Amino acid sequence: TSSVDTRTELLVQHAMSALRSGRTSFVIAHRLSAIRDADLILVMEDGRIVEQGSHAELLAAGGAFARLYAAQFAGAPDAEDAAAPIA
Repeated sequence: TSSVDTRTELLVQHAMSALRSGRTSFVIAHRLSAIRDADLILVMEDGRIVEQGSHAELLAAGGAFARLYAAQFAGAPDAEDAAAPIA
């Protein structure tokens, strides 16, 4: 979804979420909003897992994920709103 606008990305994410419901799935993403609702996020650097946890846990830890998240949403009116689902 990196080549689509934010609204289209959210529509794709909602459709994918419905398809993944009740299933185990692996999602590889550069846009962190795509994995916000994941039960477990693995953060990789240089081919190694450097962090793991939920979105909230990783932000609270202040490590690599938090730095990437801050960089990705820098300048957004509200980083939480940028990743919020549409109604």
